[in-house]
This record gives sequence, C-alpha cells and structure tokens, in this order.
Amino acid sequence: MDEEYDVIVLGTGLTECILSGLLSKEGKKVLHMDRNDYYGGESASLNLTQLYRQFRPGQEPPSELGRDRDYAVDLVPKFIIASGELTQILVHTDVTRYLEFKQIAGSFVYRDGRISKVPSTEMEAVKSPLMGLFEKRRAKKFFEFLQNWKDEDPATHQGVDLDKDSMKTVYEKFGLEPGTQDFIGHAMALYLDDDYITKPARATYTRIVLYTSSMARYGKSPYIYPLYGLGELPQSFARLSAIYGGTYMLDKSIDEIVTDAQGKFVGVRSGGETVKAKQVIGDPSYFGAGKQAEGKVRVVEEGKVVRAICVLKHPIPETDDSDSCQIIIPQNQVGRRNDIYIAMVSSTHNVCAKGIHIAIVSTIVETDKPELEIAPGLKLLGPIHDKFVSISPVYTPTTTGQDDNVFITRSYDATSHFETVVEDVQDVWKRVTGTDLVLKKQELEVQQ
Repeated sequence: MDEEYDVIVLGTGLTECILSGLLSKEGKKVLHMDRNDYYGGESASLNLTQLYRQFRPGQEPPSELGRDRDYAVDLVPKFIIASGELTQILVHTDVTRYLEFKQIAGSFVYRDGRISKVPSTEMEAVKSPLMGLFEKRRAKKFFEFLQNWKDEDPATHQGVDLDKDSMKTVYEKFGLEPGTQDFIGHAMALYLDDDYITKPARATYTRIVLYTSSMARYGKSPYIYPLYGLGELPQSFARLSAIYGGTYMLDKSIDEIVTDAQGKFVGVRSGGETVKAKQVIGDPSYFGAGKQAEGKVRVVEEGKVVRAICVLKHPIPETDDSDSCQIIIPQNQVGRRNDIYIAMVSSTHNVCAKGIHIAIVSTIVETDKPELEIAPGLKLLGPIHDKFVSISPVYTPTTTGQDDNVFITRSYDATSHFETVVEDVQDVWKRVTGTDLVLKKQELEVQQ
C-alpha cells in the first residue's frame, strides 16, 4: 500500500458516505474504511441476526419473527423531509437511481392525552381536534401571513421583523394559544425543545415553510423513506464513490491515526500496514481513544440519546391503522425539557416480515433513568412483542481540522429527520475543501 490518497474516510455512517461520494465525484482520490463488516456505522439497518448479536449476544432470534433477510431494522430512526436538504443531495448526486422511496403515511402529535394527526389538507385542518373554532381562525391568519411573506415587500410584513422579533412576539401577535404554539414549534418546525421561542423568528419561519412545502409535495405527510431501510442511503453514496474511483474496505481494524512531529495527519495504520493520505474524515468513534485523539471530541451538553427499537404485531393504536408514521410528544405535554419521538415503519417498506411493525422511541436523556424517560412513548404503542434499548453518547468535534487535517463529524442527534446530518455534511465539506457545497435543485420520484 505505497500509494497516497487525497482523503481517507473512517466509518460508513451516512455523513461519511455522503462526503466520500461528493469528494470522489469532485475528482479526489478517496479510501473509505470501516471496522464493521456492514455499511452504515451508527446509522446502519440490521437484519435479525445482526440485531440480536448487537443487543443480545449469544441469543438466537425467535423463528416466529420470520426470515432474517426480511429485516432491515434501523439503529437510528430518521425520516427524510420531502423538500429538505438531503433530498437535494440525493438528486444532485444522482444516487436516486439506486434507491426507491415510499411516503410515510402520517405525521401525528400527542396532545392532551391523545394522538392527533397533523393536518395535511385544508379539510383535515377544519376537522382537526387540535384547535377550537376561534383558534383555527387565528391559526389560519398566522399561516396565511407566513405563506404571503415576501422579504422585499414590507406590505406583507404586518409590522413584523423576522430577523429581530422573537417567535414569541409573532405567536402573541396572532394570539395563538400555548397548545397551538407547542404544535407549531414541535410538530411542524421540529424543534427539540422550547429554546427557539426567544430567538429571532426567521429560522422558525424557514422551518415551517419547509414543512408545509414538503407536506404539499406528496400529500399525507412531509416525510419519505427508502425501501429496505436507512442503511440503503450510505450504501448508495458508497456506490457513487466507487463509480468515481473511490476504494472501500469493510471489516478493517483501525489501529492508529498516524501524525507527524507537528501533530499533522499522515496516515492510518491497520495491522502491519500504514496507508497515507493528505486528510482524514471520520466519525467520532474513531477519535475517542488513544493519545492522538486527546481533546479532539467532546460529549455535547445534553449528551446522550436513548432509543428503544420495538417489535410490534400491530400498527400503533389511534393512527388510522397507518403502515408508517411519526408521532411527536412535545416536552410540555409530559413535563420534560426535550420532545419524545416515535418513528414507525412496516413490511410495506421492506424492513420487516409481513404483519410486523417496527417502532423506535427516542429522546435526549435528562435523568439517570433513561428508559423511564421514554415510557410516555412506549405507552402509546400498545402491546410490545420485543424491545431493544440503547443509550448513545452524542459527540461533537472540538477542532476544525485546519491545523492537523483531521476532520471529525458529529454523532446522530435525537431529531427524527436528516436536516442536522446535512448541516454537518456542509460544515465538514467547507472545512475540508474551503468552499461551500452547492447543490442543483431537481424533483424526486416517490411511491404514494
């Protein structure tokens, strides 16, 4: 292995695979390595055997769950927002030719002890139990205000300055009740907590517009999902990288990140051989131990995510027998600081056997009893056939990589969509190349 690469990428999580695909497409010579024998790293989709090996070593999966190959269970539950940035990257890179997408049937919110659908049409909005009649009128005015907003036309601003006025001010202007604010901020703008309320309204405006345009794109819900599980996403970007000359090595131990006397990256040692490169990109788990990693990553402030993968033999009650859905439990509804998310998919997405549904409940850990924190979500699922609980620290890099050519990505957070992953891709891309990532806009085909 005497040849030198432009970039070595460590870990085959979605963030790393997107970067390796984009860099290969740009003509960079990329070597991609992973210690696992499967793609996806933290964001992999596992078959039954792999799932049991990970959570219950030594235990065989029960035969009643069906065939191993019928399963692709996501470790990290996320849906793709139809008009979001990940969709743009998928289309821009043309990896859509390796993937098929299906709509998620519905988006729901938990409020006042019951599950209600987030309205996807004018008709549903009129019938929705989420608001009383007068509140519906106020909300309608609020949404019309957002839809009609034009930066260059002050007549559409109604005296509001999105860059200065807080979201709280905007809510109060339209007289929206706390429950409605909750629903808008958490089920539509998809904030994890209430910190956004005191910040300028621009970011929330952008998020709500993204949500409503995604909803309008395919109807039913703003989310789409790849057939055969999220693990298909990193694999598709790996194929893209390979087409442009990228080299992949799975099941390869990473024994040392080699640096020179100045601490600059030189290469990666695996067993007896060292591969050289100008830069390294990797997920935090490759930089979490050993002398060369000191001070390069830290756990974020609210530093852990608890996730429970639940095997169900029925759809989630009160979701209109949906074959797939997202349910958001806003933190105020259950006396927490952070929302609880439920993501459910089924055999129609080719991720489990017929008659089985896979629901994943997740949130940011706030106490020393993480499993109790997701109890409100587990309670909504009905009888749970089996569940696998994990608690994962959330890491973020402490260095930019400019000084040592070591570029570290962030761990996956508790959000139920990929927008934060794409922010990370754009951030690392800029640090590695010195330029902004520019994407071309096109349409994506989705199964209804």
